[in-house]
Amino acid sequence: MRTFMQVLVNTAIANVTTSFLWFALTFWVYLETRSVLATGIIGGAYMLLIAFFAMLFGSIVDRHRKLQVMIFSSLVTLGAFVIAGVLYLLQPESALVDLGGPWFWAFSGVILFGSVIEHMRNIALSTTVTLLVPVDRHANANGLVGTVQGLAFIVTSVFSGLAIGLLGMGWTLVIAIALTLVALVHLMFLTVPEERPEPAEGERASAIDIKGSIAAIRLAPGLFALIIFSTFNNLIGGVYMALMDPYGLTLFPVEVWGIVLGVTATGFVIGGLAIARFGLGRNPIRTMLLVVVAMGVLGALFTIREWWWLYGLGIWVYMALIPAVEAAEQTVIQKVVTFRRQGRVFGFAAAVESAAAPITAFLIAPIAEFVIIPYMETDAGRQAWGWLLGEGEARGIAFVFLVAGLAMVVLALAAFTTRSYRLLSAEYQSGAEAPSPEARADDAGDTHEADDVARPEAQTGTFGRGSPAASGATPAEPIADPTTDPLSARRSEG
Repeated sequence: MRTFMQVLVNTAIANVTTSFLWFALTFWVYLETRSVLATGIIGGAYMLLIAFFAMLFGSIVDRHRKLQVMIFSSLVTLGAFVIAGVLYLLQPESALVDLGGPWFWAFSGVILFGSVIEHMRNIALSTTVTLLVPVDRHANANGLVGTVQGLAFIVTSVFSGLAIGLLGMGWTLVIAIALTLVALVHLMFLTVPEERPEPAEGERASAIDIKGSIAAIRLAPGLFALIIFSTFNNLIGGVYMALMDPYGLTLFPVEVWGIVLGVTATGFVIGGLAIARFGLGRNPIRTMLLVVVAMGVLGALFTIREWWWLYGLGIWVYMALIPAVEAAEQTVIQKVVTFRRQGRVFGFAAAVESAAAPITAFLIAPIAEFVIIPYMETDAGRQAWGWLLGEGEARGIAFVFLVAGLAMVVLALAAFTTRSYRLLSAEYQSGAEAPSPEARADDAGDTHEADDVARPEAQTGTFGRGSPAASGATPAEPIADPTTDPLSARRSEG
């Protein structure tokens, strides 16, 4: 696990850096403009860019060694942040926060582009779980990924607010550039055991392999439905993206708001550690949908009154639930999709899921600013909804959270009744059964197209108890040469 842990820590540094600058940009724009529309546009644009580039990222991850992908991502992100720094030096802040001028879009766009490119590393990280971790520990490894992301969120939330409040946007950019450089240098000293990826016979090495992604998804019954299920979290996430910071900044000064986000992000760490310790149960899909129901209830209630402690507690619980949703999807894909196509499937999933948040963010931000918030400030609005939402400055935002949360509960409960849910649950549970040694040997020699639905033993490659290497068989898709990987023997022992 040593190599995986080093990759995990390096990705955490990169995530801290991009999230630090991303949060800081959102805080800075809102404080300078006091515009919910501006923060909604920034948040929606970020998710829209991820949706646009995710399938390309997945194809790149599958076509190249994962370490090379991470280095490339860091180089592009570093270049984007340097360009943003140059723009900040050349233009006055008044021009950079003018929503009607070109420099706001250029400055914000460059930062967003650098942050989006870093997302390529997260897709690569998901495939390294398959590459370096035994299959029976995938859910636990995905929990560790969630824990590291939670730690990154804590650091980011606290220091983004402090940096904007105490240092300003200029020094915030300097810090982001320096940390990106540190992550890049660390990558240069890492070694990840992996053969050079080769396309399957007859497979076209296209830049965006939509056909290959869909083929891999179709071979696992119900897998496309799993991707749709995961968008439930992103639908309500679009509402949070557009309105969470404006609501928080009405309750707290920017420095305190950053600290609040950092403290509540400990829920993310605890949720990830719980999954790393206990896993996701026999049916991760069922676990995920139950968690989405809980998120909907939470979203409907945590702004029911303008109490800072209720908002903070609600965010903490929400953060604790996020790792379960993400780890469930990753664990199922790592189980039922072959390693050489996992990057494209993860990219396809990210594209579909990420597209949900911009839709809600772009729709909710202008509706909230120009319709709902003004209405809730009128006597009619207070009389109609005051009994439920109480009194306060941000009751319009609370109303949006209430409706979005209730809608999320209805959608998640409806998903339990679908045929796709039953099919994928059966597929995952049948695939989790350990095959006999004879079946392993047969599977190892089976290289036809059905191998795009990965078996547990094929997923472990040369690693893990019960792998083809351990049983004397030749793996269908060798991942690493045990003679060049001194850790493989220890992995085979457990």
